[in-house]
Amino acid sequence: MRIILPVLGMAALLAAPLAAQDPAPSENAPENAIVVTAQRSGAPMWTIDTPTGTIILVGEIRAIPKSTPWEPARLEEATKQADRVILGAKPKVSPGDVLRLIFSGSKFTKLPEKTVASEYLTSDQWARLQTLGTAHDEDYSRQSFLLTSFEMLRKQLRFNRDTADEPSDVVRKAADKAEVPTTRAASLRGEDIIDNLADAPPTAHIACLDAAMDAVEAGPDIVEQRATNWRRYKIPAVMANPLEAALGQCWPWADDTLGSELRTIWVDRIAEASTAKGTTLAVVPLRVLAESGGVLDQLDARGFDIAGPPWK
Repeated sequence: MRIILPVLGMAALLAAPLAAQDPAPSENAPENAIVVTAQRSGAPMWTIDTPTGTIILVGEIRAIPKSTPWEPARLEEATKQADRVILGAKPKVSPGDVLRLIFSGSKFTKLPEKTVASEYLTSDQWARLQTLGTAHDEDYSRQSFLLTSFEMLRKQLRFNRDTADEPSDVVRKAADKAEVPTTRAASLRGEDIIDNLADAPPTAHIACLDAAMDAVEAGPDIVEQRATNWRRYKIPAVMANPLEAALGQCWPWADDTLGSELRTIWVDRIAEASTAKGTTLAVVPLRVLAESGGVLDQLDARGFDIAGPPWK
C-alpha cells in the first residue's frame, strides 16, 4: 500500500534561489493578456499560436520547495481567463482495486518468492545498495526495487517535504472556482495500472534503482537546484538533475506500455486543442514535454510554431 496509493494518486520524488522576477515576453510571443499573465507566474511555459487561438503549455515539476520564488496567484488569474483547461491523466480507482491492493500488498512491496536483491543486481550495484542501506540503517535486501527507490528519494532527499503549491493543483482549483471547462488528458483504470505494475519483473525496476542511488549519492542540494533551474527556465539543466532523472527512470514513466501511453495522449490532446477557438491552458509534466523525443519535439516535428525557453 505504501507504494501503490501515492502512485495512483498522481498516476508516479544547495543552490540559493533567485529573487522572483517577471519574465519579459519574447518579441514573438502573442499579444495576448492571458499569456502575459501566465508568464508572470514564473513557471516555464510554451505557447503555440493556432489559426483559431492559443495553446499555453505549462511545464510542471512536482514537489516544488517553498523556497522557490514563483507566483501561483498569477497562474490562477490566467486560468480564470482561459476558455478551457487540460490536466494530467487521472486514475479511476474502484473499491475493488483498493481491496486487491490490501490483500496482495506484499506482491508489490517484496521481491518474489523469497528472492533477495543480490540475485538480480550486479556485484557493483549490490555493493552500492548495501552501502546506502548501512549508512541509513535500512535493510533493502528483500524489498522491491521500486519501493526501495521511492523510499530512498523520500527519506534521504526529503524532496517531497515543505513543498509549495504545484501548477496542476493551482490550475485545477482556479478552473473549478471560475467554472472553466476542464478535461483530463486521459482516464486510466486503476485495474489496468495495478496489473501493469504487478506484471513487471524485478529487473524492470533496476534502472530506477540505479538512478535513485545516483540521486541519493549526489546529495540533498539537488532538490533546490532542480527547482531553481525550473524557475530560471534552464530546462536542460532540470532534465539532467539527478532527482528529475530518477523520477523519469521509475514507473510509470519508464514503463514501455504505460509510459508510452502517458506521452502519446498529450500529443493527441494538444493537436485536438489546436483546432479549438480561444485559449487552451494545459499543465503537462516537464519530463514529458522536454525529454528527447517528447511532446515538444513531436509537436515541433508536426510543424507547430512553439514559442518559449529552449528545451534541448
